[in-house]
Amino acid sequence: MIANSSAPKQEDRPLPRATVVLVTGMSGAGKSSTLKALEDLGYEAVDNLPLSLLRTLVLTEQPAFADGGFARPLAIGVDIRTRDFDAADFLAKFDQLQGKADLAVSLVFLECDDEVLGNRFAETRRRHPLAQDRPVRDGLRHERQLLLPIKQRATVVLDTTNKRLPDLKRALATLFGSATRPALSVFVTSFSYARGLPREADLVFDVRFLDNPHYVGKLRPLTGRDSAVGEYIEKDSGFRQFFGTLTGLLTPLLPRYAAEGKSYLTIAIGCTGGRHRSVFVAERLGAWLQGKGENVHVQHRDLDVAAG
Repeated sequence: MIANSSAPKQEDRPLPRATVVLVTGMSGAGKSSTLKALEDLGYEAVDNLPLSLLRTLVLTEQPAFADGGFARPLAIGVDIRTRDFDAADFLAKFDQLQGKADLAVSLVFLECDDEVLGNRFAETRRRHPLAQDRPVRDGLRHERQLLLPIKQRATVVLDTTNKRLPDLKRALATLFGSATRPALSVFVTSFSYARGLPREADLVFDVRFLDNPHYVGKLRPLTGRDSAVGEYIEKDSGFRQFFGTLTGLLTPLLPRYAAEGKSYLTIAIGCTGGRHRSVFVAERLGAWLQGKGENVHVQHRDLDVAAG
């Protein structure tokens, strides 16, 4: 029997990559909840790990799986509570791990508005780690300065300001729930300009130029998910051209983002109240992306609180 010379040699086959998710961010932004959610997804979670042990833990755990990966993917929480925490040292170790061909390493940074963080500390009567003898806002300001270099390097920035726990879990499941998911996960979110831009947005599109169903009595109590609202918006002479331009822009961008190693892209669609136009366009865009085979998740940040 003649061997097939075209068959890949054993040493030419790519080794499976072990998954490591590093979780950090602002104190009170939901790191513990994130680690628990990842644990529910099958990750082995380790919290408040000293930086000096980070590389040792990952490289020690790696041989646990016969084919080169972990028995389970690994989620590691690191933050300013760690006694040897230093942003530069953390990023150096992150770079070392990213440089290993047999590791797939992601860095998740949890962000949140200062006012919401302050309320969370007040409700739980906990002290901020950097504000033991001063106001919480001073500790938050100092923490932001310390963590800025890490946030700028993060693979994923998750803003938990307006996220309920189920929303956070869905986001994490979309990003990290399946080893076979597409390389790029796309989040499409509608929002109200009255409540500010989504902090995690990569691309923002303003659809306030479209005819507003809010001023049509029978449509006002409905939302962009209702067919009557969608039909009204589609009748706007500018909608078809806008949506075609939007999808035409995204068509070449998405593979380029994926090629650059970006694993998470947030597209934000905004209107005045976050109830009609932005919701409809976000739903339409999500359906279009899904039709293209993208790993897409659609959410409506202000739909439940919008007045119109």
